[in-house]
Amino acid sequence: MLTLRERQINAIKQMLNLNSQQPKALAAEPVWKILIYDRVGQDIISPIISIKELRELGVTLHVQLHSDRDSIPDVPAIYFCLPTDENLDRIQQDFSNGLYDVYHLNFLAPITRSKIENLAAAALHAGCVANIHRVYDQYVNFISLEDDFFVLKHQQSEQLSYYAINRANTRDEEMEALMDSIVDSLFALFVTLGNVPIIRCPRNSAAEMVARKLEKKLRENLWDARANLFHMDATQAGGGVFSFQRPVLLLLDRNMDLATPLHHTWSYQALVHDVLDLGLNLVYVEDETASAGARKKPKACDLDRNDRFWMTHKGSPFPTVAEAIQEELESYRNSEEEIKRLKTSMGIEGESDIAFSLVNDTTARLTNAVNSLPQLMEKKRLIDMHTKIATAILNYIKARRLDSYFEIEEKVMSKQTLDRPLLDLLRDGEFGQAEDKLRLYIIYFICAQQLPDSEQERLKEALQAAGCDLTALAYVQRWKAIMNRSPGISQATQYEGGGTKTVSMFTKLVSQGSSFVMEGVKNLVVKRHNLPVTKITEQVMECRSNAETDDYLYLDPKLLKGGDVLPKNRAPFQDAVVFMVGGGNYIEYQNLVDFIKQKQTSNVQRRIIYGASTLTNARQFLKELSALGGEIQSPSTSSAS
Repeated sequence: MLTLRERQINAIKQMLNLNSQQPKALAAEPVWKILIYDRVGQDIISPIISIKELRELGVTLHVQLHSDRDSIPDVPAIYFCLPTDENLDRIQQDFSNGLYDVYHLNFLAPITRSKIENLAAAALHAGCVANIHRVYDQYVNFISLEDDFFVLKHQQSEQLSYYAINRANTRDEEMEALMDSIVDSLFALFVTLGNVPIIRCPRNSAAEMVARKLEKKLRENLWDARANLFHMDATQAGGGVFSFQRPVLLLLDRNMDLATPLHHTWSYQALVHDVLDLGLNLVYVEDETASAGARKKPKACDLDRNDRFWMTHKGSPFPTVAEAIQEELESYRNSEEEIKRLKTSMGIEGESDIAFSLVNDTTARLTNAVNSLPQLMEKKRLIDMHTKIATAILNYIKARRLDSYFEIEEKVMSKQTLDRPLLDLLRDGEFGQAEDKLRLYIIYFICAQQLPDSEQERLKEALQAAGCDLTALAYVQRWKAIMNRSPGISQATQYEGGGTKTVSMFTKLVSQGSSFVMEGVKNLVVKRHNLPVTKITEQVMECRSNAETDDYLYLDPKLLKGGDVLPKNRAPFQDAVVFMVGGGNYIEYQNLVDFIKQKQTSNVQRRIIYGASTLTNARQFLKELSALGGEIQSPSTSSAS
């Protein structure tokens, strides 16, 4: 069964094949072509199709739509962009300049009738109507980062951020446009999956606005006989990604949980995102090997699915990753030694039969070893890359005491008593950066049942003394007051936290003389636990009765007159798409991955796809909270930053 990512890749490959089915056996010579994309198109393609793969598909040149381009005759030009006025003006300019002989226009969102008429008029005026071969609507306007993880925007993601959705002075039409943008992308996602979902979401939230609009859009499409995009739904052969059962789309609002996006983390992928700004599966690490005096320039590291080590360990705790890198290095060194040994043993003396058979045997082994050299070289490149990334992370862990922050926050979330009072920690000048202290305090504030004002003041003074900008607290306080008034769950009780235990120091790393100097870093083992998002997902998938989720909307676009109440005796869902309006993170993604792994049985395959309007790390999220806090403190001067 194809995953979401594979389906998106197939759709884009078909587009690059000039929208004809790819033949099973690849032709010896592909049709050479050029690809012209806008920033959105570039973000969609870059994490899933490498430049090497583009070459294999016959793309000799790929350029930005709004760059200066020369005329290239005799080669088909594939456009892959949103049908915005700015983009369409540029395409019309290309028509009048006669840049290409063959145009294939692929729009990321359906183009309106009036826009396509303007485009046709421009083509007529430029006399190139015959050169426009195809105009397509492509339903791929989302970014697949993993098989089961997608976001809607990368560049200019602030348009869909938590700040954009929650700021005070958003005009109605801005909010409508923002919601429509999310709905269009989710609609494209389900067209790609080939299934119509059942929608669940909390009432009176941004998620409900998205749910209602999406249901309307899906229903209109299903009842439109000519334009129905779901005629290959699961009821017919060849159905969608999911089994014969329909998936549930669980739309959640970031406001349900502000602690997790600020939480210090301990798993590899989430750490890379938190401290090194992982974006579109690409991370830049400063090159330590630069010669003295030379400016260190960041080196791009591509963390994609062809990297076996990354796929195995991205969800592992950091100490496990460090040990695994060490083991990989050992096995690589052994392979290298083996080749060297075989080379020296080739110089065997004498012409005796034994020597001859030995040489034959060794030759076979050497040939084998030489043939495996390319794989070895690739293995070495990946080991070096992960060593570089892990060393950079390790330096941050030590400098900012991230292991201690993670341990303390887990204790706060699981209501355990702290070894040192929080006030002492915040006053300790050696203990992490100002930003880390602020994150810890906000989590403490959210998870505490009641915080006396006097204690709050003392803690705030300590934060100010540490150099923290407290603007964000004004917003968090208002948010907590609103959330505690709303029916359902109190913020303080929804976190269970796993708690951690420290196991013996990194014995393997210490004994093997590793390149990772782990002194002073705790080897923390995390107990498996569910975050708020995962708990709600479990209740919705199991269709369990629960005070919080019973009140969620239940929308079914396939019903002509749908109610919004959960029907009685609903069978549990096997598949879910969990979408976070207002920004998601790798911590929640990893938590859902771990949760669904436990739920697999030999005869039941269950799947969860996690998605978010944007992907933010703690620093970016803190910035958004500060911007919202700034609006509360000085409402008159607030403006969208």
